[in-house]
Amino acid sequence: MNIHILGAAGTFMAGIAYIARQLGHHVVGVDQHIYPPMSDFLASQNIHLVSGYEQYAELPMPDVVIIGNALSRGNPAVEHVLTQGWYYISGPQWLYENVLRYKKVLAVSGTHGKTTTSSILAWILEYAGLSPSFLIGGIPKNFETSARMTESPFFVIEADEYDSAFFDKRSKFLYYRPHYLIINNIEFDHADIFAGIDDIKKQFHYLLRTVAKTGRVFFPRHDQIVDATLSMGLWTPTESFGENDCTWRIEMKKNDGQHFAIHYQGNSYSVIWLLLGKHNVFNACAAIAAAHAIGVDISIAAEALMHFKPVKRRLEKIATVNTIEIYEDFAHHPTAIRTTLEGLRYHKPQGRIITLLELASNTMRAGIHKDTLIPSLALSDETYILQTNILHNVTHSSDKPHIFYHDTVDNIITEVCKKAQLNDTIVIMSNRDFGGIYKKLPEALRQSLINSLSLF
Repeated sequence: MNIHILGAAGTFMAGIAYIARQLGHHVVGVDQHIYPPMSDFLASQNIHLVSGYEQYAELPMPDVVIIGNALSRGNPAVEHVLTQGWYYISGPQWLYENVLRYKKVLAVSGTHGKTTTSSILAWILEYAGLSPSFLIGGIPKNFETSARMTESPFFVIEADEYDSAFFDKRSKFLYYRPHYLIINNIEFDHADIFAGIDDIKKQFHYLLRTVAKTGRVFFPRHDQIVDATLSMGLWTPTESFGENDCTWRIEMKKNDGQHFAIHYQGNSYSVIWLLLGKHNVFNACAAIAAAHAIGVDISIAAEALMHFKPVKRRLEKIATVNTIEIYEDFAHHPTAIRTTLEGLRYHKPQGRIITLLELASNTMRAGIHKDTLIPSLALSDETYILQTNILHNVTHSSDKPHIFYHDTVDNIITEVCKKAQLNDTIVIMSNRDFGGIYKKLPEALRQSLINSLSLF
């Protein structure tokens, strides 16, 4: 079958392309710009790439066009598909009809932690010898690919509540029909498609309606929004996780989260691993619970965590310049910003934390969380926010002297290089590319070291 994938450079759609190719289909990937490493990855799988939607009209008719949710009416490729009357479908629907309907699906949902928890769960199953298929919205370092297909009956998927396509506004996860469902948390996000938290709760309620009574739902204890969502209707047995009064109880052995214990039915399992933060301990606990539900011994799951490598762009250390450590993180919501900084502060009680923040999500750019943004940065000694006209009335709601606003990435880099000190920890937070700052900043700091040793 000949398949065209529009929006192929996105992580989810690239995963769809990879899975379609593994199933033996001829795949053409189309996007506005396809750069390395995504272009290299797709090309290595013999996926033909077309860069630029204007070029799409030159291609012959495929059997099916899979359209990513980043595309909308007015896009030249979308208009061509509609004009020609070609058959098209959303990525989530294609995935269900061609793959997930034949698998036992373990889905990881929630506002935060989906990628990390999905990666942990897939790795636990891999370590236990179950060789799962998976599709994850990031790159798990234990696998170095965001998707794969195997003969295993199990499929781990990151279950996103975002919409499926411009022609299908149902949440992606409604197509996945999981047998086992993790709900990490529920908060307001995606203000471009949801009017408020009640809209999001409704989508999660619809998701819960699709989980079989022979399956299992795993949820955090004492989360009011999750509790309210579950109270809307529940047809599946549940297991809770948290710090007290729950099925799976975590105990922090170190405040930075790198040593913890999990207690289950009177037994205790100790874990020492590389990840930071209590939020990641919760992610790990949820993954262990889900793996246990399909027969993985808890001691094996705990052992797997000791070999788990942090996911790319999830508090990933990308450089060390002299004694200055630079991390990259995907955080772009106040809750994620706060928990990330908490983990860093516990891990490095000495030295300053410098935060560089690009508020690139539609929700943050709209100012939805402006009242909680500044408090979420309390543990940052200095914060540099990339300022745009859109954000003008969002970030200037505070007169905090340690928060600075700049119009360009280059200005941020210049100021950080001037003020950097020994043993600083710099964390760069964005869900986009932040103007290439991830490469530019380490290079600038190294040059500053060469030009002025007194800086250090």
